Amino acid sequence: MESIIVIVGFLGAGKTTLLKKLVKDSLAVKKNPFVILNDYQNANMDAQHFLDTLEGDHVKAMSGSCICCSGVTELRSLVNTIPERENAITLVEANGTTDSASLMGFLGVGLKERFSPPVQVSVVDVKHWQKRGIHNELESNQIQVSSLIILNHLESVDSERIDFVMNEIRKLNPYAIIKKWNEVEVEELQTLIPSTNKAQKMDHAKAHWSSCSVDLPDPISSKKMKYVLENLPESILRVKGCTRLDEDEHYSFIEMVPSGDVFVKPYHGDLITGPKLLVIGPGSDPELLENLLK
Repeated sequence: MESIIVIVGFLGAGKTTLLKKLVKDSLAVKKNPFVILNDYQNANMDAQHFLDTLEGDHVKAMSGSCICCSGVTELRSLVNTIPERENAITLVEANGTTDSASLMGFLGVGLKERFSPPVQVSVVDVKHWQKRGIHNELESNQIQVSSLIILNHLESVDSERIDFVMNEIRKLNPYAIIKKWNEVEVEELQTLIPSTNKAQKMDHAKAHWSSCSVDLPDPISSKKMKYVLENLPESILRVKGCTRLDEDEHYSFIEMVPSGDVFVKPYHGDLITGPKLLVIGPGSDPELLENLLK
């Protein structure tokens, strides 16, 4: 049967980075991965990251809906249309505000018999775990029905912080396997079974933040890009963008995570969405972005 692995975690925890690793590891052991990405806006931007390793018909993007509620029917239908393959595995990345318990309660109903029951894997940002103020409830919700919890961003924390986070996670989900990032193996994922842990209910409407995207100049100066990022409302939690910077002939992927850290990476593949800037969080406003760019 084909395994369905659903990757969840707060904005910026490292879900896409984990997904890239799992795709690479799957191919190395002759598995045949299929990838589904969900985001509020322009999920195609993230999908492009996988086209240097996977054929385009093995990567699907779902934008503009939340797969734990309004988008779950679309997700289920998409999974059921995935072509049959040998040594197959399906990897689903949920958006960073997903109510993980609700998603797992709904997704497994109505899937074709060739699929195993979906299993959830959660990525935890150890450095910022439960330091998110009003968003702590959502972050804790996202590990409560996970079968495997992966600890990420360990490079800048001490062993005492790691032990503290692990103990707090075990209080919320005593049945999950907890592993550090470098301990994860893709073949292990297919041996996991769905969690039997009971999750605390949350009002998911509180996590349905606004989002928006606007066109970016191509190219844009690094100075101007920095100005835009530094002058966004503090309520903005996540930023993704792609365009050319300064005189560079190649495109760059720009992202800002909830901690405020900004990363610029080479962008591989064709920019089918055009140069874009996407923001997620309360206060997302295309007019504000346009004014900052001006």
